[in-house]
Amino acid sequence: MADPRPRRIVVAITGATGAVYGVRLLERLRALPGVETHLVVSDAATLTLHQEVGLQRRDVEALAHVVHKNREIGASIASGSFQTDGMVIAPCSMKTLAAVAHGISDNLIARAADVILKERRRLVLMVRETPFNLAHLRNMTAVTEMGGIVFPPLPSFYNKPGSIAEMVDHTVARVIDLLGIENDLAPRWTGMKDA
Repeated sequence: MADPRPRRIVVAITGATGAVYGVRLLERLRALPGVETHLVVSDAATLTLHQEVGLQRRDVEALAHVVHKNREIGASIASGSFQTDGMVIAPCSMKTLAAVAHGISDNLIARAADVILKERRRLVLMVRETPFNLAHLRNMTAVTEMGGIVFPPLPSFYNKPGSIAEMVDHTVARVIDLLGIENDLAPRWTGMKDA
């Protein structure tokens, strides 16, 4: 018997640079049939969204099916009994990475990530910082050991992107792939071309 519920994906946007990744992910997931997004935006992300992509919080919230406040610890996504299919933190600040790595669930983003890990669901953290210090690396190792996927949004150049938007789309397409959701957002690698 087919599962009648939509594929629920939690998207969190933190204050790290790279807000465009969270926005584009929401846009692409919204366009896919059978996908329901649950969004959490941190206070710092509100500032970054305005600074980097010129959007207000309400503009980004309009892209999601369900919106939760970061202080809303009693939200549906704070419980493992609420079935979801994965979570992406895009972008993921080092503060949020540390909270996830150490199980500090003092806000909904960290709690939802903790739930995803404890339920053995797919967690993707688009960590944004450079260079990394030892604490960052150890936190990434800890999250990886718990089953999370650390996915720094690094651009690829083999597809010869013609714009920043194409670079963002290629990265977002790879994240959607990790969620096990079909998409055609970016061209697929078909092998090395002859010179």
